Amino acid sequence: MKILLAYQSGLPHRDDPYISLVPTGLCYLHACLREAGHDSTLANFSAWPTASIKQEILRIQPDFIGISQWTHNRHCSLELARTCRDLLPDSTIVMGGGHATFCYEDILHEGSPVDIVVLGEGEATLLELAARGAAKTERQNIAGVAFRHNGTITVTPARKNLEELDRLPLPARHLDRSIGFDLELQSEFIVTTRGCPSACFFCSSPDFWGKRVRFRSPQAIIEEIKYIRQTFGLIYFSIRDDTFTADRRRVLEFCSLLQKQEVNILWNCQSRVNAIDEELVMAMKRAGCECIQLGVESGSPRILKQLGKTIVPSQIENACTLIRDVGINLSIYLISDVPGETGEDIQQTVELIRHIHPDDGYVSPLAYYPGTRLYKDAVTSGKITSAIFTESRQSALYVASKSGQPSAKLLKELTKSRLNNPERFKDQKKRLGYYYATNVIAGEWYRQQGEYDKAEEELREITTVQPGNPWGWFLLGDLYSERGRIKKAKEYYGKVLSIVPQHGPSKSAQ
Repeated sequence: MKILLAYQSGLPHRDDPYISLVPTGLCYLHACLREAGHDSTLANFSAWPTASIKQEILRIQPDFIGISQWTHNRHCSLELARTCRDLLPDSTIVMGGGHATFCYEDILHEGSPVDIVVLGEGEATLLELAARGAAKTERQNIAGVAFRHNGTITVTPARKNLEELDRLPLPARHLDRSIGFDLELQSEFIVTTRGCPSACFFCSSPDFWGKRVRFRSPQAIIEEIKYIRQTFGLIYFSIRDDTFTADRRRVLEFCSLLQKQEVNILWNCQSRVNAIDEELVMAMKRAGCECIQLGVESGSPRILKQLGKTIVPSQIENACTLIRDVGINLSIYLISDVPGETGEDIQQTVELIRHIHPDDGYVSPLAYYPGTRLYKDAVTSGKITSAIFTESRQSALYVASKSGQPSAKLLKELTKSRLNNPERFKDQKKRLGYYYATNVIAGEWYRQQGEYDKAEEELREITTVQPGNPWGWFLLGDLYSERGRIKKAKEYYGKVLSIVPQHGPSKSAQ
């Protein structure tokens, strides 16, 4: 049976290389199908015109089509399903993902092009559907699905989540059977957990993954990183867990393995202010972590409580100080336009930004998403109806009827919050000793200030202490290229390729 797994981002984001990336979960589904022997193709149709999408679907002629639906692409995913139904009327069309799980009734309306909605975690469910050929007579015996039959929607019992995430195949091993992909960019983003230990009112993660966090082992994560490094030449990774540091012993072991095996990557992750400590952050820095992103949301205790955050500003300040003192870049997430937010609340957030000095940050107006307590409470109280996601064509449905001013104020504050004190790099080296992440961050800071000699000094220390570390050579190549010394830059890029032969930027510069 031929299977097509497809994704298309919402129209406003199709030219954004990051937002239009395929959800990691769909890549896992593809890997599971391939390893089970199915003829599966993974497609990212985000940047494709409709005519090209139709041509590709007719070329593949899939019997079974899986489409990933999230809130921002809820309308175009249904339009894609309709296109598939018109072109291949006998195919089985399945939809899954965060939005589909909570809004299956909206999808399975009378005359819907979608046959089945997979609810929640999808690997085992999709494998069973594919193995059975999705026969209509057997759907009621498959756990974790919803479908329409005889004019009504049937929901089967929930499927138990996978216990051992290490048993899942690595998505990167199967990306060769894909279309519309930037393989290097897609492979940069990895996940090592499922679930979140918190239950913020604006997030649907607990309802989608369950209350308990499940973890991949440090050994499995290292195996994935080393495979991607060898195959696609990546030396920078972004770990997209809700809270990467939820199990500190696992993170400490992961960091130890990175060092012992001299993987020599840089990476970033997301955490919570109450899920880090000094020992942990220092270990992460030594293992190449260059940025930690924290869900700060607000500097107002009242607003934090209203959002379901079980933290207070003093915890935020302590965590941010810890990250800055160790010498990891600090990035924060903020939420604006919260109902009832006053000028005093906003000013408290401004003062927090000024105190913690983040290197960058993101401001998002508070939005409704299905599966969140925020959404459920709003429907129950009558503030909104459950039809908002079908009636509105907006990719995001913000809680505030008018937004913008608080976001603009916070964004302006973020742009001028960075520290300009190079003495901190000396303090970090004195405290931790030599670790290449310090030199990389310092070298890039000096380069941005136009202090090229100091930048070169930092980067040359990496090549002296760790000649097998690609980062010193690569950033020296960039530095010399920026200064117009192309021949010398190519020499350094060549050094990178002797260590990581598939490194894309160095290959392009040769």
